[in-house]
Amino acid sequence: MSTSKQQSTAHKPASSSTTQSKPRQFIHPPHHTYRQCHEHAEKASIVQCGSTLECRTACAFDFFPACFRQSYIPLMHPNSVCDQQMSEHNVKKPETREEFVDMLLEAAKKAAEDRGVPKVRPTKPTVLGTAEVLNIHRDTLYAWLKEFNVDFKDISDSIPTDIVSAYGDATGKVYLIGEALVGDGNEVAHIDLLIGDKNGPVGNAFAQGMCSLSAGHTPLLAVIRPNLPPKPHTLLVPKVTTKNMEDVNKIFGPAQAAVAKAVADAVEDGIIPTDKIDDWVIICSVFVHPAASDFRKIYHYNYGATKLALKRALAKYPPLEKILYDKDRGKHPIMGFKVPRLWRPPYLQISLDNPDLDSAKKIIAQLPGSDRIIIEVGTPLIKRYGTKVINELREVAKSMFFVADLKTLDVGKVEVDLAYDETADAVVASGLAPAETLDAFIHEAKRLATYGVVDMLNVEDPLKKLKSIKEFPDIVILHRGIDQETGRTHGMEIIPEIRQTFKDKKFLIAVAGGIVPETAREALQKGADIIIVGRYITQSKDVERAVRDFLEATPEMREDIDLFRVHVE
Repeated sequence: MSTSKQQSTAHKPASSSTTQSKPRQFIHPPHHTYRQCHEHAEKASIVQCGSTLECRTACAFDFFPACFRQSYIPLMHPNSVCDQQMSEHNVKKPETREEFVDMLLEAAKKAAEDRGVPKVRPTKPTVLGTAEVLNIHRDTLYAWLKEFNVDFKDISDSIPTDIVSAYGDATGKVYLIGEALVGDGNEVAHIDLLIGDKNGPVGNAFAQGMCSLSAGHTPLLAVIRPNLPPKPHTLLVPKVTTKNMEDVNKIFGPAQAAVAKAVADAVEDGIIPTDKIDDWVIICSVFVHPAASDFRKIYHYNYGATKLALKRALAKYPPLEKILYDKDRGKHPIMGFKVPRLWRPPYLQISLDNPDLDSAKKIIAQLPGSDRIIIEVGTPLIKRYGTKVINELREVAKSMFFVADLKTLDVGKVEVDLAYDETADAVVASGLAPAETLDAFIHEAKRLATYGVVDMLNVEDPLKKLKSIKEFPDIVILHRGIDQETGRTHGMEIIPEIRQTFKDKKFLIAVAGGIVPETAREALQKGADIIIVGRYITQSKDVERAVRDFLEATPEMREDIDLFRVHVE
């Protein structure tokens, strides 16, 4: 009995007061001699370190007999790495320096990514983090670094601070977005999807979606057939409210199967990396029209749209070049019209000065189709009908660019708002207005993403006027005149000077004043971006022919913006 009590006492760790007063001593098992325990301790490189014992080489722990380990374990610090690294003996030591460097680089990159996840951006790897990735103790890594003569700083410096995975963002988490519209009719498919890590924002949204059910928009897991989901697991969310079992069957039938099969095939085809199928999840928003009835088409279109959206997401489509190229060319199929911007001059601006609405509509109806044409709602027309005439003309030309020629002289902000509310794309102020009025006018136009235009009619020094205002206009209108003695044109020679003076500004120059096809060619050659024509077209017996006379003025004017466009996705 007393022997048992002695053994129990021997195995108890020292009290906290004892620990604070002196270093903790190694207590060997009573049935081992001190020498035997000391030999085991030397093999394991056990050192006294204040209140804890630290194992310098965790794999040497296996040298201890079971009875020793039973005595040693109670003495270990709760956070000691020794008990966490018992599997280190399974890690194969590299045989050559090259092998070690390659292994170290991969581990350091992973350590850098893991270390950067909770921060705004990834940081440099550490020895401890790299050792954890390799599943070895840090002292073992230090020993290998010394043995193979490798400086960890060289490894760390070779890894950029912005290192992320091929698909990740600055946090190291994957967050990819894909979209595709395929098919037509009631069965048309429109897919929006997110792909990302389970432990990232997409994973959080996935879990939240599973737990947050709403009437008519119940999320469901995509399955190829009952009991067979694809990987990555995919959450299907209906966009359109399901109101009856007929709607539910379309979602839980062909749409669900199509999305699941597309995900599985995307993995098989190499679109989704196979090593990510257990790390990623997908959230797929699906559109199924209430009037859709053909299950085969619902499946067909949703399968194609999902696979295309996945491919686009992984490719981070579209590239910026594609967006910039198509943003002013594209037309939304449901909206049915384009909203043009003046991004590729030259343009022909047709001034509708006749104060008769029916006449103006007839002229617009006779215009040839061209992206080079701008419609100016003239001052007399606006004075007679008010700014609402802009919207009335818009009914017969939804895709046209409309300029409201208000000739604003005062309360610039108010007049911009009046024209903007009637869908004007550009608003004109008189250059004779005070600089303060023009500043307010242009500022308001830019705030509303509308073109601010200044007309220099009767302005003696357009250059001086432009220098006097703080807000620079999007378009400057110059007026061509005729010298009564020589018959020569004047007013356009200032174009190069304006461009040189304000070379840091982005703006267009328009020329007006008795423009005919011959003078139009001269204006364009001298640097004009827009030629403004009135009576030559509006009073012509053949409006279309008169317009084409100007569209043929230069090779650039003849080239319609969309004439040679090839639709490629």
